[in-house]
Amino acid sequence: MSSGLKAGPVRQAESRELSVGQKTNPIGFRTGITLDWKSRWYAPKAAYGEFLIEDCRIRKYVDDRLNERPPYAAVSKVEIERTRNEVRVVLHTARPGLVIGPKGAEVDKLREELEDLIDRKVNLNVVEIKNPDLDAQLVAAAVAEQLKKRSSFRRVMKMRCDATMAAGAKGVRIMCAGRLGGAELARTETQKMGSIPLQTLQANVDYGFAVAKTKTGAIGVKVWIYLGSFGDEVVPVEAEEGAKPRHRRRGRR
Repeated sequence: MSSGLKAGPVRQAESRELSVGQKTNPIGFRTGITLDWKSRWYAPKAAYGEFLIEDCRIRKYVDDRLNERPPYAAVSKVEIERTRNEVRVVLHTARPGLVIGPKGAEVDKLREELEDLIDRKVNLNVVEIKNPDLDAQLVAAAVAEQLKKRSSFRRVMKMRCDATMAAGAKGVRIMCAGRLGGAELARTETQKMGSIPLQTLQANVDYGFAVAKTKTGAIGVKVWIYLGSFGDEVVPVEAEEGAKPRHRRRGRR
């Protein structure tokens, strides 16, 4: 009888320990295995710290310059390569026209600003993101932008999940945490569609994070998008030609 009384609290403690999830960044989890590095260069030990700080400054400047203020160019990723003579910066954006500008004036101006920032020669390239609905960082930024405008968080999350699944994704999960809807108590809300195999290294899972700074406080937005296994390209789902629009049948009141 006494052994049963002692085993009760032990089982409860074990269940609490098992319920705690050990989570990691899906991109960092796969970097070097199935994903390539975002900074690709080699440096001696004496110059490594300097180059690392320069990379952080470049990414922060590009984010503040193109994502936080007009023109909102929707830059998702910044890749940096270094040679002996120059620094090659590749911007992945959903709106390349805003980054390039008329006759390339904006991209030349940005290149000069980056050269003044790190005091090195910069070669700037712009790569267009064909489908922004399949980019987790852009989806997270879009959700955060809607939350800043005081839109309903459940409606925004549902709409973004539907748009991502319609674009051809195999799974999507959006999680918002903070004072949602201006509530006094912070909480976490999650919307999920499809499957998200986070522990499978062969699964191509994109991850994005953004912060919505509202009047009631900061709201964090995390997005996971499952694009299928590596090597299997996601084909965007397009409307069939000549397809008749579907109408919902109204239920009885």
